[in-house]
Formats: sequence, C-alpha cells, structure tokens
Amino acid sequence: MARSIDYGNLMHRAMRGLIQSVLRDVAAHGLPGAHHFFITFDTTVKGVELASWLRARYPGEMTIVIQHWFENLTVSDEGFTITLNFGDNPEPMVIPFDALRTFVDPSVEFGLRFETHEEEDEGEDDPEDDPPPQQDAQIVRLDRFRKQ
Repeated sequence: MARSIDYGNLMHRAMRGLIQSVLRDVAAHGLPGAHHFFITFDTTVKGVELASWLRARYPGEMTIVIQHWFENLTVSDEGFTITLNFGDNPEPMVIPFDALRTFVDPSVEFGLRFETHEEEDEGEDDPEDDPPPQQDAQIVRLDRFRKQ
C-alpha cells in the first residue's frame, strides 16, 4: 500500500490547535481590543451539551458569538465550556472541538471552516470498523458575517 501525507487531517489538527490556543488566551486574559468570535458548531456531535430549549431551537447547527458577555470559559484538549447570555438567561454549554464547523474573528477578517466529507458506503463493511469521516480545512468567506 502506498504511503501518503494526509494534509487534510494535519491541517484540521493545526486549525484545532490554533483555536484552542486563542480560546485559552481569552479565558486567561479576556478579549483584546475589538476581537470577537462567531463559532458555528454541529449540535448533534457526541459531547455537545446544551440546554434542552437551545437544542430544540438549533437541532443541527448553532452559531454563538463570544464578544461582550460570557463567563466560565474553560478550554481542554477536547473542547471548551462557556456560559453565554440568551435573553437574560445565562446558559452553560460544552462544545467539543470535533463539533466545530466555522471559527470567525471579523475584527481582523480571519476565518476557518472545518468540512466533513462522508465516505460512500462500500458495501457490507461493519460501520463500527469504518474509520471516522475525513475532515478537511478550508478558509471561510467572511461576507456572510459582515454587517449590512
């Protein structure tokens, strides 16, 4: 079998490490200047913890904003926990890094996108023996986050 370099997986791990470092710095020192983040994540990924009303409202994907008000930001190797305010209701949540789909800091026009590529069914393979889906890295277009 030919050996090859899995650039997609390497880039995914590097991007995850970058986000982890940024969030650890924000947890320790707060947000500097005008920096703020739009983070979109898949609410169906194992390990995501949300209030039941939030899960009902966002059954597949949710975008959070880390800007003016947040508490209890803690970062681990697997993900982060944070409490955000939803209509004067503080809600804690747990977000694994594997659930991330986009990370955008519009103050400096920086963005990352994590894409999942599901492999096609190859016949009678046992799903438990299949490798996890490949995730590749892409740059996010910031236009969708710009104020009109």
